[in-house]
Amino acid sequence: MNSTLSRRQFLQAAAAAGTGVATSSLVLPQQLRAEPRSANEKLNIGVIGVANRGASNLAGVGDENIVVLCDIDQSNLAKGQVKHPKADTCDDFRRVFDRDDLDGVVISTPDHMHAIPLSMALKRKLPVYCEKPLTHSVFEARYIQELSAKAGVATQMGNQIHSETNYRRVVEIIKAGIIGPVRRVHVWQGGGVRVGKRVKEGMAPKTVSYDQWIGPAPMRPYHESHFHFNWRYWWDFGGGQLADFGCHYMDLPFWALDLEYPTSVVGTGEKGHNGDNECPNRMRVDYEFPARGDQPPVHLTWYHGGWRPKGAEVYQKGSAVLFEGPDGRLLADYGSRKLFMEAGKEARPVKQTIPNSIGHHAEWIAAIRTGSETGSRFSYAAVLTQAVLLGNVSYRVGQKKLNWDAKNLKATNCPEADEFIRREYRKGWELA
Repeated sequence: MNSTLSRRQFLQAAAAAGTGVATSSLVLPQQLRAEPRSANEKLNIGVIGVANRGASNLAGVGDENIVVLCDIDQSNLAKGQVKHPKADTCDDFRRVFDRDDLDGVVISTPDHMHAIPLSMALKRKLPVYCEKPLTHSVFEARYIQELSAKAGVATQMGNQIHSETNYRRVVEIIKAGIIGPVRRVHVWQGGGVRVGKRVKEGMAPKTVSYDQWIGPAPMRPYHESHFHFNWRYWWDFGGGQLADFGCHYMDLPFWALDLEYPTSVVGTGEKGHNGDNECPNRMRVDYEFPARGDQPPVHLTWYHGGWRPKGAEVYQKGSAVLFEGPDGRLLADYGSRKLFMEAGKEARPVKQTIPNSIGHHAEWIAAIRTGSETGSRFSYAAVLTQAVLLGNVSYRVGQKKLNWDAKNLKATNCPEADEFIRREYRKGWELA
């Protein structure tokens, strides 16, 4: 065992050398494969969470060798096994990491369960694909960002729109300066919060490993209004519409304008008629970003639940991103874009500079094989996630403006924000 290369090293070395023979000078990892295989052979992938987004992600990597499926709901596992009958199954994600034959792991759990399996994968130097937002808390995003940098493996966050062609063309237009230096961006998303309620007692279905599902969150009685998709609207498990869609829509200005950490954030909102859910049904978050090189400071505002910038009704878009520059405006959503030039200004043709993607999941698979770069690698995705989630932190401390010290992960004017920047973990589920 100690004289053989891991499968991942073999694949990468073979691709780099253009041959099926890897050199013996590579440093061996802690876990080793007994039988290196050719670079053309399918990768061994473990999938944690196989329903809803998990089902889509499983399909996205389904051409590889799916060796283990993990889900807390046996009915979900049964559906996953229909197309992957040879895969092992388990209801505890920790058992996935007992294996020594994995080439990568896909994580599609609720937000509150992202960071722990992410940490386990990266500490084992396993390539990992994880749904958006990357983590449940700002601290976790920074923690995973740093772990990822040390691991040096292929990573991808599941904001799939990043790999669509429309976003690439929008980024090219903005970077080409067609509407001039952008100082103002509006991002709005039309959805709200599903009504839910808390109960004093409840029993999970017999097919569900409920303690595993709760994980690091505070234990509460089972109820369908916080389970499966509905977990998104409770702070213990998700972050509402902002956490759900921020990494999709804010991804576009982050990419086009080279944004990183905001200097201030203020989130305001209203709960509305959404039962016992804590997340706001309507929300506005104002972010201030500093100048970057020769690019000016940017004021970006997020809106959801029907709130939109003044005059936005003219665009007839339920969800969109609006860039404003001195020479014009650019409106975009997932699949369309439209320029509105100022009087006397004309949009010149823009050369394509960003290659089209081979596909969001395919990028990650290719990166495992060849060491190529993914579009939403964690070095980028973790920064985006931190900014997105800060809006919820501001809202939760009483809708106060946060002066943000990104280096030290502190709101310098609001020490009470600490409890929302880094969550308290249920005993036995601490982030290692």
